[in-house]
Amino acid sequence: MKVRWKKVVRVGVVLIIITVLIIGISNVWVVTSTQNRVLTDYRHLPDSGVALVLGTSHKLISGAPNPFFQNRMQTAAELYRQGKIVHFIVSGDNRTKYYNEPLEMQKALVKLGVPVGAITLDYAGLRTLDSIVRCKEIFGQSNITIITQPFHSYRALFISDYYKVNAVALVASEPGREQAAKVYAREYLARAKAVLDLYLLGTAPRHLGEKEPIRI
Repeated sequence: MKVRWKKVVRVGVVLIIITVLIIGISNVWVVTSTQNRVLTDYRHLPDSGVALVLGTSHKLISGAPNPFFQNRMQTAAELYRQGKIVHFIVSGDNRTKYYNEPLEMQKALVKLGVPVGAITLDYAGLRTLDSIVRCKEIFGQSNITIITQPFHSYRALFISDYYKVNAVALVASEPGREQAAKVYAREYLARAKAVLDLYLLGTAPRHLGEKEPIRI
């Protein structure tokens, strides 16, 4: 019985080591292959482009405003004011009539001075992978600026590379590290999941549908 238990423990330890290695290698790959296209200065962007704004909830669980959401919207609006972006695809989750990330993004951008006509809503951006594939396949955009926080931008660009979307990320500021600790931890796992989705599982978007090309 003791011998069998020792074998189980050894197998468990080996599996943990393998898992940690996969997560570590995946994170290094995702970050190092994309970090040169993570921008903080809008002046490095060409004029009159299309941006994909990746969704998140506009409120925290506590009901307070979500700083990740607010900072993305402010960054997007500033790019519009500077003439760097002329059209936005706001892509996020719309799982129920009570939870609608794209609509909340549209409302926030309009309040910040972006006209409704410069915003396309993608209600089926359930995951980052879905948002990027739909940006190309549904909305016809293969040259984009991605707007999100730095920690998320590496994975978004990594997925874009796989699907041959020519993308750069213009990043919004992040809240304090203490406030974002859980988000960072989740992102480490999400990067490993992205590698598995793309190179092993062949994960596809949950919804595609008819093409809706954006013409600017």
